[in-house]
Amino acid sequence: MPVTAAAKRARELRKTLEAYNHQYYVLDQPTVPDAEYDRVFLELRQLEEQHPDLISLDSPTQRVGAPPRSELPEVRHAVPMLSILTETDTNEGAVAVFDTRIRKELDLDAAAPPVVYSGEVKFDGLAINLRYEHGVLVQAATRGNGEIGEDVTPNVRTIRSIPLRVATDAAVLEVRGEVLMKRADFERLNEQQRVAEAKIFVNPRNAASGFLRQLDSRITAQRPLSFYAYGVGELAGIDFGKSHGELLDGLLALGFPVFDLRCVSPGPDGLVAFYQEVARRRDALPFDIDGVVYKVDSFAAQRQLGFRSREPRWAVAHKYPAQEQFTELLDVEFQVGRTGAITPVARLKPVFVGGVTVSNATLHNADEIERLGVQIGDTVVVRRAGDVIPQIVQVALERRPNTARAIVFPSVCPVCGSMVERIEGEAKTYCTGGLICAAQLKESIKHFAQRRAMDVEGLGDKLIEQLVDQKLIASIADVYALQLETLAGLERMAEKSARNILAALDKSKDTILPRFLFALGIPDVGEATALALASYFGDLDSVIAADVEKLQRVPDVGPIVAQHMVDFFAVPRNIEVIQRLLAIGIKWPSIVARGRDQLPLGGQIFVITGALETLSRDQAKERLQELGAKVSGSVSKKTSCVVAGPGAGSKLTDAQALGLKIIDEAALIELLNENDY
Repeated sequence: MPVTAAAKRARELRKTLEAYNHQYYVLDQPTVPDAEYDRVFLELRQLEEQHPDLISLDSPTQRVGAPPRSELPEVRHAVPMLSILTETDTNEGAVAVFDTRIRKELDLDAAAPPVVYSGEVKFDGLAINLRYEHGVLVQAATRGNGEIGEDVTPNVRTIRSIPLRVATDAAVLEVRGEVLMKRADFERLNEQQRVAEAKIFVNPRNAASGFLRQLDSRITAQRPLSFYAYGVGELAGIDFGKSHGELLDGLLALGFPVFDLRCVSPGPDGLVAFYQEVARRRDALPFDIDGVVYKVDSFAAQRQLGFRSREPRWAVAHKYPAQEQFTELLDVEFQVGRTGAITPVARLKPVFVGGVTVSNATLHNADEIERLGVQIGDTVVVRRAGDVIPQIVQVALERRPNTARAIVFPSVCPVCGSMVERIEGEAKTYCTGGLICAAQLKESIKHFAQRRAMDVEGLGDKLIEQLVDQKLIASIADVYALQLETLAGLERMAEKSARNILAALDKSKDTILPRFLFALGIPDVGEATALALASYFGDLDSVIAADVEKLQRVPDVGPIVAQHMVDFFAVPRNIEVIQRLLAIGIKWPSIVARGRDQLPLGGQIFVITGALETLSRDQAKERLQELGAKVSGSVSKKTSCVVAGPGAGSKLTDAQALGLKIIDEAALIELLNENDY
């Protein structure tokens, strides 16, 4: 076939196949038998094989997946993917609370007309951002931390309910929604796994999340994933009207799946009815949900309301009551964490609750065991709400068997045999073995090597456990003494991988003092505290030498954190490990020490309002505090500066009325860079 005729026929076939896909996967109304779909698909594939130049990114033949990648690249979202505030009150009165807050923040009196809201189901899947340029899908990314997600484009191309091309010439269209697995598809998949004697998946959400983040998209192509759209990100050259309801209708018209169980309600009463209706239909829905979402419908009102931290003020997620089930407490095991804290873990008779099969639950500490009065052999009520770790909330004493026995907290560490102690004023019990305890050592090295600490790429949990179990390392400093032959000789470790880890270890030696302090794993010293310590003292020796009183002069360091630090540096072994790390060659740029009053923004009060696109709200707050500023949640005459981003609301209005200094995010970054250590 001549190239011109082949190109024309290919376009016709693609258009036909996309229509079939839309009818089958989006509308759930197939119009042709599978044999006819296969015939058209085969013709297109043969055409593309004969004329490879005709293959395009939006061709249905490209949904079969691509060869594995070594990693999922990072993607910075053009518009942050914000989370939605979750209403913890599962009663219907929460709707009235939301409406009252919205009316107050919009400055509406009792005589004003009702606020128009939209209601949608809250999907229990994985949030995704689809980027189309001139109508063609060019990128798909997970939410990640809201600012940076993972590039899963090859995997998303395999999901047949997601159009590869849409009928718009818009320069940019970012569509946001949820990737999930329907219950029926999940059950069929697990039945196939059982027949093949393969892994059984726990629940639809985890299965969908795992398949979407596969490095081999050919595996994703074999899994029955679905997608529903619920919003947009960056837009250029396209308009969806003046309300959220119009936006969803517009996305549906473009060919995106939009779930039809939704409402538009003038005032809160319709939202209450919607909440009740979804609750009645919840078990009959084709997929799992854990609540509903309410949004102010008007875009203009949304802009007026703005954002709170990383959450829109104009939306709220209203969950249903936590799901609970009876089951039997079979045994209790005791786990040892990085700080030596010993945590009792309940081993349960498996029970399906909150959308998953639960076989373990936390018992927190000895006080919790005593409060519950729980014994091994008891029938207990286990609760799981959303992604919260399952927990035992009640004991059915009337069902207690004669064989029930008390839970005895260990007097020695279950891992290393060291004595345990309970610090006065704390509920937790600790192993006193320190790093001679294999459990603490493993967790300490995992913490040390993580991305936010020393960032030793490739030094994962399984490898660390092998190294400790085989007594190849006995401290965090030992990882830098590992040899190629030692690493290459480990299970599932090739020479190339071993060389990569050694290169990553060498690279990690060039760091910064805040990362190093955080990596040491001092109890309660997180990233923000480590930043504040580095900025205040300027060098490691000064941090080590500081007493409790001096440490408390550092912003946000209280008496408990200060005591933890003094105790940590009082242990000779910890100092020895630090000296070894420095001798190995770990280094960082010099920092100018500045006391709190000497910091560039010392004594100034900042308020952040609206969305930030380059920094997260937490990052901006931490960097301002690091430079001596106080970050407040409200505007007053004492406020030194207001940082206003898109969607800034009443705080910006108040700042303008008071004549305060107002800057945007670009000016904030310039200010931070000018004063950075």
